[in-house]
Amino acid sequence: MAKAPYQPPVQSKLGQTFDTLFLLVLVMASLFVPLYLGLAGGGKTTLELKDQTWAGMGQNATMQAQWEKLGYTQGAKTDANPTSAADLISARFDYTFEPLELVLTALVVIGYFFIVFHWSKKEYREVIDERFNNK
Repeated sequence: MAKAPYQPPVQSKLGQTFDTLFLLVLVMASLFVPLYLGLAGGGKTTLELKDQTWAGMGQNATMQAQWEKLGYTQGAKTDANPTSAADLISARFDYTFEPLELVLTALVVIGYFFIVFHWSKKEYREVIDERFNNK
């Protein structure tokens, strides 16, 4: 007696649309909620530059030439204006983090993958059992 080929359950178009929109909302929330709660985007710090010359800002001749190519000049190419680039040169991103928050984030991600693997294993076994009748 030949068995019929396995036919997985069919999800309706409404169900597929809901799942897609729900996942889109979850992705957008996971990206923007940390920003709204102030948990991400540490911001920038600004160095105080006493000497706003190219040398005083730690820029050598090659760097100065590149700034000039970007348009940070005053008049002719040889008359560069370092003060116009000072805001960009002195701005630094803040890369500090809290070790406890890093560990907590790692635990959440690892926990998530353990849950996903557990559910996947359970569903996989159900499909195998359904298809092969515990053989």
